[in-house]
Amino acid sequence: MIRSRPSSGPDVDLAYAAAQCVVATHKRLVESVRAGLTLAQVDLLVAKILADLDCRSCFLGYTPRGMPRFPSHACLSLNECVVHGTATYLTRPLQRGDILKIDIGVKHKGWIGDAGWTYAIGEASPLATRLMNAGKESLARGVTKLRPGAPLADWADEVTRCVEHEHKLFLVRGLGGHGYGQKLHEGPFVSNVPVSFDNEWPESSTRCVPGMMLAVEPMLAAGTGQITGEPKAWPIFTADGSLSVHYEHDVLVTETGPRILTEGMETLPDVIG
Repeated sequence: MIRSRPSSGPDVDLAYAAAQCVVATHKRLVESVRAGLTLAQVDLLVAKILADLDCRSCFLGYTPRGMPRFPSHACLSLNECVVHGTATYLTRPLQRGDILKIDIGVKHKGWIGDAGWTYAIGEASPLATRLMNAGKESLARGVTKLRPGAPLADWADEVTRCVEHEHKLFLVRGLGGHGYGQKLHEGPFVSNVPVSFDNEWPESSTRCVPGMMLAVEPMLAAGTGQITGEPKAWPIFTADGSLSVHYEHDVLVTETGPRILTEGMETLPDVIG
């Protein structure tokens, strides 16, 4: 169930402002994150920027059912870690050629902003560049399918066509986007891959309606769509240890089509530091 659709112009403005706090945080981070920093130091940078922007992390202390408290201000996931990396799951400093996924969620004046992007530290290998290009392209193409009356399956069809059929890479199974608004996670679940058997993704036939807010997020890997990780623990890794990327936008469905509330993320550089 979607519970927090913006019902008025002021609500839309507040939802946009929260999303733009995430964009502003990413834009400031790319000026400072570099080889030699640890994930813990990057997380401290996130905390400082959020305080400067008068918002707070909605990840820190987040405790979904059956999971431990999330201990960091941001999800910081390196190389084969797909998503949900904590600030301390890896203690070595960032190295040239690392691929860092930074996912930031904020609460600002009652509304959530939630978006992630992928960065190469110092340089990007040909494989990393291929993954990043496919991730950004699939996100952009998928968003165009989030139009009033269109089923969520259209999003998954387009993202899969881009990533797996055209770029010959892998979408990570079992993970996807979600509704959001005044809470971090709401229905519906937004799979990145189409249904392969009955009842696999019940929300696939859910149709986009004006006011629906969706955090959509393709997660790609070079070698497999399967994941591994400790049960009920946070970091999620590719099952074969292959490189992964993650891209996420906040999208508001309007009468005339999708509006990207996290506009500006697409201008972020691929290589930082």
